[in-house]
Amino acid sequence: MKKIAVYTSGGDAPGMNACIRAVVRTAIFRDLEVYGITYGYDGMINGNIKRMQSHSVSNIIQRGGTILKSARSEEFRTKEGREKAYQQLKANGIEGLVAIGGDGTFTGGKIFFEEYGIPIIGCPGTIDNDIYGTDYTIGFDTAVNTALDAIDKIRDTAAAHDRIFFIEVMGRDSGYIAVECGIGGGAEFVMVPETSTDLNAVVKSLKNLRKSKSSSIIVVAEGDVDGGAEEIMEKVREKVNDPDKEFKVTTLGHIQRGGSPTARDRVLASRCGMAAVEGLIAGESNCMAGVMNGLVVYTPFADCIGKSKALNPDHLKLIEILSI
Repeated sequence: MKKIAVYTSGGDAPGMNACIRAVVRTAIFRDLEVYGITYGYDGMINGNIKRMQSHSVSNIIQRGGTILKSARSEEFRTKEGREKAYQQLKANGIEGLVAIGGDGTFTGGKIFFEEYGIPIIGCPGTIDNDIYGTDYTIGFDTAVNTALDAIDKIRDTAAAHDRIFFIEVMGRDSGYIAVECGIGGGAEFVMVPETSTDLNAVVKSLKNLRKSKSSSIIVVAEGDVDGGAEEIMEKVREKVNDPDKEFKVTTLGHIQRGGSPTARDRVLASRCGMAAVEGLIAGESNCMAGVMNGLVVYTPFADCIGKSKALNPDHLKLIEILSI
């Protein structure tokens, strides 16, 4: 193997640049030519492939987003689109790929490998932390800390006015961000897609809490079965039916995707990026490089995509106990 390429795909995550940097510099250290593909699979189809040098990734480890840009590609979902991508890679002599992204990125990579046999290793870049085969995903820690900083500020104003705040965080299918923000932010309740919340019990608890606490924070993952924070707040307010109680909603949104990555995310991204290149050299393929129990592991894309990553039940219990 002499030439490899790296790309980012799907939703951006803080730490992707640190991962790109690690891929580029590890490849150069191992005497490989390394190329960057801009705009993910769409860029692969359109031939947006450019050689990268060590200086190409200087001064990016602290930057959020991705210097290679990201895009979702409907064309790559078609056999014709993947054929175009393959021909572009072939024309540039690319012999291996490093894909930085999440479930959708790995699904595309798995199909592409099965059709054309180009070795590909993924790095888990998603703030949701919902990828099987790694304890944490690149961007998760930064997203949690960004959301937690906002929650701390909201609690100040909630306490000042005796308000009940419903704070919506990202997590369409996963409650990891909500759970860690709930624990770290001292939330009274956390609502996540993985579990069903009895709103009548929430209402009862809020009434009891008002006897000892002047304000309450409820963290809601955007994918909760009862709806987003706005919808849940309306349901609870209707059940509480007390004009003296003030309810507010804050949706944190895409602020959670931005910002300088934490040290934890930079180190994780760097380890995964290096492991991806080393894995390609060693003959690994059709898998993801992650970190579990402090060790680098390679997990087949089929498992990353097909197996669910459950929330830690102890964390859910912790929220219940500490909210008293």
